[in-house]
Amino acid sequence: MDLNYTHGLIPVIVQEAETDEVLMLAWANDEALRLTRESGFAHYWSRSRQKIWKKGEESGNLQRVIEIRVDCDADTLLYRVEQRGAACHTGHHSCFYRDIEGRELTARLFDPSEVYANKG
Repeated sequence: MDLNYTHGLIPVIVQEAETDEVLMLAWANDEALRLTRESGFAHYWSRSRQKIWKKGEESGNLQRVIEIRVDCDADTLLYRVEQRGAACHTGHHSCFYRDIEGRELTARLFDPSEVYANKG
């Protein structure tokens, strides 16, 4: 299937397969998608670091991809995953852990300063 990338990237919505909880939004390019399909683990393109990263490579919070879906316009992907630990780099299970007022709705699963302390 031909995908509609914008500036070489396509948004990826990540959903926990077991609960349907939305965990995060990330970006992929062709290579990240290829690595995801080949390995069975989520890979993304980091816009801030300008490189591909395997989710959980540093933290151990891997995402095993159960299914990849494509939306009707072929311009967004949905990864249905089995999430190990927290999906969010802040230590929360989901990146959507607070409401519009900034109130935290869930507790952290880990302290990011401990997990990423020596990661530069």
